[in-house]
Amino acid sequence: MDLQGRAAELFGSSPALRVPEKTLSFEEYNNKALQIANLLYQRGLRSGDIVAIVSPNTPELAVLLAGVLKAGLIAAPLNNRFPEQRLKAALEKLCPQLVLTSNDQHFGLPDIKTERVKHLLERSIEYPLQKMFEFADTMERSVSIIHTSASTGEPKAAVHSLANHWYSALGANTNIPFGLGDCWLLSLPLYHVGGYAMLYRSLLSGGCVAVGNPDDTLALSMQMFPVTHLSVVPTQLYRLLADTESTEQLQRLKAVLLGGSPAPKSLIDNALRHNIPLYLSYGSTEMSTQITTSPVPISCLTQNSGQLLPYREIMIAEDGELLVKGPCLFQGYLRNGSIHPQTDNDGWFHTSDIGNVDKDGMVTVLGRKDSMFISGGENIHPEEIEKALMMIDGVLEALAVPVEDQEHGQRPAAFIQTFEENNPDDETITLAMNSLIGKLKTPTRYIRIGNWTTLPGSQKIDRAWYRKSAEQLNMNILP
Repeated sequence: MDLQGRAAELFGSSPALRVPEKTLSFEEYNNKALQIANLLYQRGLRSGDIVAIVSPNTPELAVLLAGVLKAGLIAAPLNNRFPEQRLKAALEKLCPQLVLTSNDQHFGLPDIKTERVKHLLERSIEYPLQKMFEFADTMERSVSIIHTSASTGEPKAAVHSLANHWYSALGANTNIPFGLGDCWLLSLPLYHVGGYAMLYRSLLSGGCVAVGNPDDTLALSMQMFPVTHLSVVPTQLYRLLADTESTEQLQRLKAVLLGGSPAPKSLIDNALRHNIPLYLSYGSTEMSTQITTSPVPISCLTQNSGQLLPYREIMIAEDGELLVKGPCLFQGYLRNGSIHPQTDNDGWFHTSDIGNVDKDGMVTVLGRKDSMFISGGENIHPEEIEKALMMIDGVLEALAVPVEDQEHGQRPAAFIQTFEENNPDDETITLAMNSLIGKLKTPTRYIRIGNWTTLPGSQKIDRAWYRKSAEQLNMNILP
């Protein structure tokens, strides 16, 4: 299935990609993708080859990814913020046929061709608008390798098929309509499945994707384009709501999709108070982005992450782990040049997330299976403590870790970040936590971190680092 060609036929002159200098229609977008594909073919690349890309979000990157898809290649966008040695290690494992960068990096890999994205796009203009290549484009072919975020260890290279992204987009667009006349601002990185998936949602439905310059703030990009839809993590939403003009823009949108990490009560309250059309979501790289999402904009504070989207299945294992499957489920992890499926004998993928589904079908994620600890014989999920802490007025961010305790074996301690103008004392927090989740789960100590920027936000957490830091204070924590 040639997605760009299909979109060009269906949506023609409608906007497909908005960038600061111009707007590309679906026809123009398809033509540009074809020129890039022809150039890549002329360079010797063939269907199934891997093209690694190291770049921030740029208009050029969005166009390049369309060309890679058109040529039947596998796109492997990498986090350009990674240190060079980490990028080099990832590239060595990928063994790509080509590496494209936003600058002149070469990573010391003499056997791998490296070129700048900008140079390749400039040369593609010379190529014709007729296909110079042929390959069997099927829904089952691999089209992307997206690395998972990792709280510990190395990120895993998740391989997705065309069908994975197609059904993910189809289910997401069913829940939050996105089509002709709409404009979704690309605010998540294209090396993240939530950003990369937007390209498929657009090609499927005719909605337009807007891409600003890499140095532009989110607020500036919102002013630059006729945005109707936006995806954000809590940190991004917090910054937008702190600005009056951005808040007014948010109010006019059709949908603001919030995910990435638990959001504090103060943030949700602020969004609801300003009548922001807010949707909450839970997803994963392995399921090609969203798994569950609010069916309508939320109207009150809630701990759930919405209902299961179409083309996904979910089950709760005996130990409370969330299992998922369906046509959105990735093909497997790439290891030593081969794809290794990650399902059990019944086709379920084990997420390592603990959660539940209520009678209305709403899914609530309680925490990670691998971060659970036992206190006084009871299973404790740090994420449950963190969510409760962020329900308390004045608490902006929270992170809970276990520390040794003579009586219970382990008890929770919490790092917290509070608002300067609303800074509840420890006694106030403890009383509120006792009421919310009980005394056993209430932290024995609160470690204030001021204006540090290392708490969860939009990033995965290195819990081991925080646990070690808390243990160093254990002499003061123990009674």
